[in-house]
Amino acid sequence: MTNTPQQSRREGAAGADAAPALRDPAAPAAEKIGVMICGHGSRSQAAVDQFAVLARKLPALLPPEWPVDYGYLEFANPVIRDGLDRLREAGCNRILAVPGMLFAAMHAKNDIPTVLNTYAARHGIRVDYGRELGVDPRMVRAAASRIETAVAEADAAHGPVARHDTCLVVIGRGASDPDANGNVSKIARLLWEGMGFGWCEVGYSGVTFPLVEPALEHAARLGYKRIVVFPYFLFTGILIDRIYGFADLVAAAHPDIQFAKAGYLNDHDLVIETFAERVTELLDGPAAMNCGMCKYRAQVLGFEAEIGAPQESHHHHVEGQGASAPGSNVEDCGLCDTFCTGACRLEGVGGHSHGGAHDHAHPHDHGHSHDHPHDHAHGHGHGHGHGHGHGHGHGDDHHHAPYPHADHPLGPESVRKHLKAPE
Repeated sequence: MTNTPQQSRREGAAGADAAPALRDPAAPAAEKIGVMICGHGSRSQAAVDQFAVLARKLPALLPPEWPVDYGYLEFANPVIRDGLDRLREAGCNRILAVPGMLFAAMHAKNDIPTVLNTYAARHGIRVDYGRELGVDPRMVRAAASRIETAVAEADAAHGPVARHDTCLVVIGRGASDPDANGNVSKIARLLWEGMGFGWCEVGYSGVTFPLVEPALEHAARLGYKRIVVFPYFLFTGILIDRIYGFADLVAAAHPDIQFAKAGYLNDHDLVIETFAERVTELLDGPAAMNCGMCKYRAQVLGFEAEIGAPQESHHHHVEGQGASAPGSNVEDCGLCDTFCTGACRLEGVGGHSHGGAHDHAHPHDHGHSHDHPHDHAHGHGHGHGHGHGHGHGHGDDHHHAPYPHADHPLGPESVRKHLKAPE
């Protein structure tokens, strides 16, 4: 049975004065654990800085002998490989890695495990991969705290509005994975029922539907006195700007309704606690992500063609570009005026043409075909050790399954009307 971190610390203290035992040179090296937080990465330097704060706060909740490092999947530096290098150079031969993400979609299920498995195979170390933050009571309480703060500030500024006269709008990231999108709705329902709002709507910042503006426009037609807009996001970035930007547009069109913008989760204490548990639970064995409704393993309605898709990373082509790369601010964009609307994701706009299967909120002009030439079927056991370890010497050709509802009028197509007129 694996000791808890607390037991390990006590036993270490009790044996501090004992004579050191002689080690058999042929015996395996003693296990030294390191912790790796795997972030998505952002073109927003503020988002990168906030993620780094998380990595600095997490060690206080973990055994002091465990070094903690971090890295990003795309755009930002350091990349995941750099953080793993530092842990290995510190003598770590077992890495407890967790995705720094709210829910498990393609990034957490495919991209990050591929990077970790490739690294582990190349360097001969053990990497245990944990689960996402997910639907957790602490995460719900952290979200409620941000909403309560926004409500209190709105009451102070404009006078109190009854909870039953208030509509809560929860905005999630949005993914081509219906299971991840469904978890946003579950969080929203827990907040709605737990806090007693009159109504609740759910929207997404990209890929799926309804997007931010259609969700807010729908909420505005329901007749509530106040609408609270809550981004269920960990950190700031282009997508937070998008959410607040559309909130301002809809608020201006409905001056009779009071709009309140809640803050995102950021480094709330309960978020840090949840991250710490995601790390330590790996000591008790594999911590599997939710596979019951995973489109790669089950016949999820509308996504049946993706069962058994190869587990591979699609993000090495933007790895480590840096937060100052082109597309990091709206001033560089020929499509948007004051904030990123996501217009570059439209079919045939901004050089993008693969139907919105993945939304990075930036012009995606890579010029590759997305046809993956090699085939390796497997059971897609994400979250508990994908030992594929395959390389990526394939000329940047790989396939992204098209999102089946990319043409939905409340999805990415809804931003077409915001295209900036050509100069």
